[in-house]
Amino acid sequence: MLNPIDTEAVIRDGGAVGRFPGEIHEGVAWWLGACFVALTSATRLAVGGDGGPVTAEFFRRLCNGAVNAHHHACQVTAINGINEGAFLAHTQRHQPLASAYLATTPAPDGADIIRIRLYGTDGLLIQEDTGLGLIRRMITEDRVPIPVSDSARGAIAHHSPTAAEAAQ
Repeated sequence: MLNPIDTEAVIRDGGAVGRFPGEIHEGVAWWLGACFVALTSATRLAVGGDGGPVTAEFFRRLCNGAVNAHHHACQVTAINGINEGAFLAHTQRHQPLASAYLATTPAPDGADIIRIRLYGTDGLLIQEDTGLGLIRRMITEDRVPIPVSDSARGAIAHHSPTAAEAAQ
């Protein structure tokens, strides 16, 4: 692993949480996207983000990890600039659909806290026994799925939130 993290401290609470910079880096988002798709064999994934400047690179990397996971040719629907409630309502209307949501909150000391949440096709946040433990192990053991050939690569379709979703 080129840029290791403390997986026990960061891979938790339904995804990943950590101080940036410091505990978490943008590569973690790529790892999560690739591992989540490989673990679930997802061919479709919705990715939402709060649209913040710190979140942007994490968002981009999670999408890229998802489309490069093994041979799954995952089709990613990316919606940036949407709050989590509106994003989850969107995914509920399109079930079954696995999803990930990314958001950043400022910490009192000037750092940022990045949170990446992973949701199964049932719309529930993944837990230790529904995949999070396996994802942590894949990352710890450096078994993150490698990029695929162009013929097996997925694609990312960027969508803007609707006016109603953006207003929530």
